[in-house]
Amino acid sequence: MTSRRTVLGSVLGGTAAAVALPGAAEAATPDAASGKAAPWRLRNRMDSDGAWAGFLHGQDLLWHRLPTLWYEGPFLGDGRLGSMVYRDPDTGGVRFTVQHGEVQDHRPEFGSGWGTARLPVGHLTLDPVGTITAVDWRLSLWDAELTGTITTDKGTLTLAALIHDGVLAARVKATGDEAVRWTFHPEEAVSPRKIQEAPPAGYVPNPPWTTRTTGDVEQVLQALVGGGQTATAHRRTGDTLLLTVAHSHPSDTRAGELSLKKIQRAPSYTALRSRHTGWWHAFHRKSFVSFPDQRLQSFHWIQLYKVASASRAGGPVMATSGPWLEPTPWPAVWWNLNVQLEYWLIHGSNHLELDSLVSTLRQNQEQLAANVPAAYRSDSAGIGRSSDMFAERAVGQPGTGAEVGDLTWALHNAWLSYRHTMDEGLLRDTIHPLLSRAVNYYWHFLQPGDDGRLHLPSTLSPEYPVVPPRDTNYDLSLIRWGCTALLEITERLGIDDPLRARWQEILTRLTPHPVDDNGFMIGAETPYAQSHRHYSHLLMVYPLYLVNWDQPEQRELIEKSVVRWHALTGAHRGYSYTGAASMYAMMENGDTALSYLKKFFDPTTRYPCRANTHYTEAGPVIETPLSASQSLHDMLCQSWGGVIRVFPAVPSAWADVTLHDFRTQGAFLVSAVRKAGVTRFVRVRSLAGEPLVIRHGLGDGRLTAVLDDGRAARVGVVAPGTVSVDLPKGREVLLHTGPRPDLTVAPVAVTEPGAAWGLP
Repeated sequence: MTSRRTVLGSVLGGTAAAVALPGAAEAATPDAASGKAAPWRLRNRMDSDGAWAGFLHGQDLLWHRLPTLWYEGPFLGDGRLGSMVYRDPDTGGVRFTVQHGEVQDHRPEFGSGWGTARLPVGHLTLDPVGTITAVDWRLSLWDAELTGTITTDKGTLTLAALIHDGVLAARVKATGDEAVRWTFHPEEAVSPRKIQEAPPAGYVPNPPWTTRTTGDVEQVLQALVGGGQTATAHRRTGDTLLLTVAHSHPSDTRAGELSLKKIQRAPSYTALRSRHTGWWHAFHRKSFVSFPDQRLQSFHWIQLYKVASASRAGGPVMATSGPWLEPTPWPAVWWNLNVQLEYWLIHGSNHLELDSLVSTLRQNQEQLAANVPAAYRSDSAGIGRSSDMFAERAVGQPGTGAEVGDLTWALHNAWLSYRHTMDEGLLRDTIHPLLSRAVNYYWHFLQPGDDGRLHLPSTLSPEYPVVPPRDTNYDLSLIRWGCTALLEITERLGIDDPLRARWQEILTRLTPHPVDDNGFMIGAETPYAQSHRHYSHLLMVYPLYLVNWDQPEQRELIEKSVVRWHALTGAHRGYSYTGAASMYAMMENGDTALSYLKKFFDPTTRYPCRANTHYTEAGPVIETPLSASQSLHDMLCQSWGGVIRVFPAVPSAWADVTLHDFRTQGAFLVSAVRKAGVTRFVRVRSLAGEPLVIRHGLGDGRLTAVLDDGRAARVGVVAPGTVSVDLPKGREVLLHTGPRPDLTVAPVAVTEPGAAWGLP
């Protein structure tokens, strides 16, 4: 197990060994007579359903115009089944798309774009008798339910819709001369990539769907050339429509059986809604954040709703569009940035129950080994740029210009999940075996040079459009992180792994990151010389933090590298701005971080955030708005290098901020309140008993550190403003300076008003 001395020695990025000093100027202040302070507890104003409903009501999406495109309308989902709601271009009614994250083709010989692509299912239309003249809709985040009215020249339709446990439920009532008319429209089971290119040679279309009626249940059955079946089942009961989708492989009948039973046993709308809102109400209450920019604050809460609608642990890993499939060149899972960015916000927001990335890695270890060339399968693993939900995609070899590092980067996400939970089972069962294989694959190709260093032959720095160089910074940074993590893992688990010497040798001999006068290069002899939307050459800065702001000698290099990256314009996309925002947050520059983040929302940019907070380039790409929420996290609380940093990069315009139960590395829950530009208190709860080192941001003055039983905590000074605190598992500590402040957790007042998302 990592010792406290090891942690403290690394908190400043290795620049110097920090020593925990007793007492000194920053020490706990106990009561003089008893050694205890007065009892304390947080006053949480967000402790009732009413408080939550009221707060989230102000973050809801609204529509007073009928959305005409998918990126304008409401969206529903439960991690598998998904629906987007907008005007149907064919009927003029309202379209509810019906898509499912597990519905895919099964012909890997045609690649992930065609052979194992996500496949369309169909869509419902709600077709009024009259012509739609107005809508008044609200997507409630608290209830995860769409409600409202559709007004026509014949009357009114009153609507409520949700998705829960694989069932899309919609309840519609008509008044005047209106009527409720639902139609399900199956869609051709062909890759959405058809918008960009023709099918590959030898590709045979899937057969047409068939229909079946059993009692009051109508089914659409889709057989697949590669084996398997997709089945959609729906029925009308009074004013309620219920629909479900099932997919089976290799069975070509199982999906039909499952969907029929599911819809026959589905409860009423009221009963389903009760279960649904119970889940969502518990979900929202796991953490809380509030800051005074209304539009950004609302955006952040919508992203939490979005990721919970798109992913659940044990379910399919998110494809680039999540569960909402639309025409796209990318109907698969992309592993060279997309999947990583999709999951970062689940950690700080305390929502590890959404981690389908880690469960996908755990469940598909044999496939990840099979992805490498046969000669290396005994000890290696990898994945190509894109795959299906089962991670099936071959990876090329270093020396051929192949993109090699994507599995290692995905495993960094798994490492973050470990660090935020300290779940050693995740280390033992998933990260250690897979990361060892990923590093082994590199080891087979590392070659000593005349300088005595280990060098990597040509590999691709993702999306940089030049001949792949040797010693790409993308791969070197991942190799360094991987070997460092493996050494820590085996020490933590007490494993005498015979590969430890190899990992240490790699760390000792690996060539340094290529650098020139403009900062980090793409690779050896390949400068960063043309606009690049990806930050593959800067992973050592973010998110790996191998080169970081706590290393004073690296600050100039970091800053000029980021400046150079954004100085060459033209190729930048939404995640170029969210990535820069997070990097400036690491530099503790909140104002610059916010300025880059706001470029993502600027409607004059080529690819801005859309009306419903989704994002599109040539097709839907879900990772960018989700990564924008991580940029907000990075402004408000960071935890890397063994240190928790409270309010490290709050923009100067945000005088008031509230955090509650924000999860950090080391498995801590942090609550903190900032008022009038001053941090008033920090409360930390330990979930795992790990060493606590915190840069508290409380400013000058004698620090008081009080445990939850009123006793003074043992505190050591690590650096100015940074302390270590002895905090056992299950205990809490309160940090403040001066007299004990008001310990209220509550929403902050909005000082920068903004319109609701949607079409208000």
